[in-house]
Amino acid sequence: MFLRLAVWIIMIFGGAALSIYFDGIYFDSLFHNVWFHIGSFLIGAMLTKAVITVSKNTGRTLAKYGRKGKIKRMETNVLVKEGIYKLMRHPMHLGLLFFPVAVALLLGSPTFIFIIAPLDAFFMLAMIKLIEEPEAIGKFDGEYLKYMKETPMFCFSGKCLKELFRKVEKNN
Repeated sequence: MFLRLAVWIIMIFGGAALSIYFDGIYFDSLFHNVWFHIGSFLIGAMLTKAVITVSKNTGRTLAKYGRKGKIKRMETNVLVKEGIYKLMRHPMHLGLLFFPVAVALLLGSPTFIFIIAPLDAFFMLAMIKLIEEPEAIGKFDGEYLKYMKETPMFCFSGKCLKELFRKVEKNN
């Protein structure tokens, strides 16, 4: 878990530093445009709120249905197929895919928005497919393989999006 957090930090802060450097070279007039920054910041703030809402709701769903017995916080030992997890396998990751874009918009960095954030999202998708899913298969075996066949990785239907933003109460 620590390694994944470190990768996230490097992606976000490294991407921000690199993009600001390239903005000065390739997008100088846009990077110094006040109206671009105002619009970018407002959109970034709304997207950040959405990412936080999705992360909170999906995390609460995992905490509520994914734990049996005494296990470490942030761990699960039950395959969750309740709530939004009935409709898609990686709803938390779907929300988190938009986090680099939200940061890029808050910073108002054209390089981050159009180049770095999409690369971050592609890298995150690769991590899900190459690391997260094999771990879940190892943890839940045939149950997860069946879940994979029945449930898409992501879902963008109105029903899915509505469920993604539905408030999930804290597990006491």
